[in-house]
Amino acid sequence: MLRRGSGFTITTMALFFVLIALILLIGLKASAAATTHEVRNSEFLTVCGDPNHLPYSNKQLQGFENQIAQLIAKDLNRTLRYRWWPQSLGFVRNTLQVRLCDLVMGITSVNELLQNTNPYYRSVYTLVYRQDAGLAIHSLKDPALRQLRLGVVAGTPPATLLAKYNLMSQVRPYLRTVDTRHFSPASQAVEDVAKGEIDVAVVWGPIAGYVSRQQKTALSIVPLPPKEDSIPLAFNVSMGIRRREALWKHQLNEEQEKLAPQIEEILVKYDKSDSLIRH
Repeated sequence: MLRRGSGFTITTMALFFVLIALILLIGLKASAAATTHEVRNSEFLTVCGDPNHLPYSNKQLQGFENQIAQLIAKDLNRTLRYRWWPQSLGFVRNTLQVRLCDLVMGITSVNELLQNTNPYYRSVYTLVYRQDAGLAIHSLKDPALRQLRLGVVAGTPPATLLAKYNLMSQVRPYLRTVDTRHFSPASQAVEDVAKGEIDVAVVWGPIAGYVSRQQKTALSIVPLPPKEDSIPLAFNVSMGIRRREALWKHQLNEEQEKLAPQIEEILVKYDKSDSLIRH
């Protein structure tokens, strides 16, 4: 038999537990909001970019990524501003992840450090050699490579294949992790072909096309197959944003679709007739 006042006690305890449940629910919602909240400046489109990395970007805004970013900023009615950082080791960690910016251009779609938008172009690694060399090479499996001096950026997929094919004794390696404000290994490899210091450079498509056109010596640029011995050599390239920013990703994907003709026009202008940058 319940004592007098027990009904009041039970009611009070029930209200107490309901209150605790509500507090916990509010806390969980607040925590979820904290992990998914997308804070961006509505006045600016802030992009983190490399200050010296043509044909992609530079401080003079001459790269095709600069032009595509400007196109998007204009359509969003925002002012484009940059936070400059060499695109090398720690680039994403020191820029996008600490909210120095809200967007990074030119990220391969297999990059796991951030969230990718839909790709806006695709390219492939290429062979670059002098037109007067009498070469007709289209694959890293070609036996002719065993008699030639090769150049490749260390740590790239073509370097993996050259090692697999026992060609490293022919290779001059170019460092992958450098301060791009002062060095451009892939560009240097193409320039060394033009100077006759190496016979063939294996270089990412956009750089191969851009740097080759700047040389006085006529160079051949040969796209490699999309894949050799299960090693991918062709990659989609997208824009990079922070994880859990679904609304921003959706908005950027819509912008890419809306501005597709203008984006393609910019890419074609930089690609000339090399067919190395495909929208």
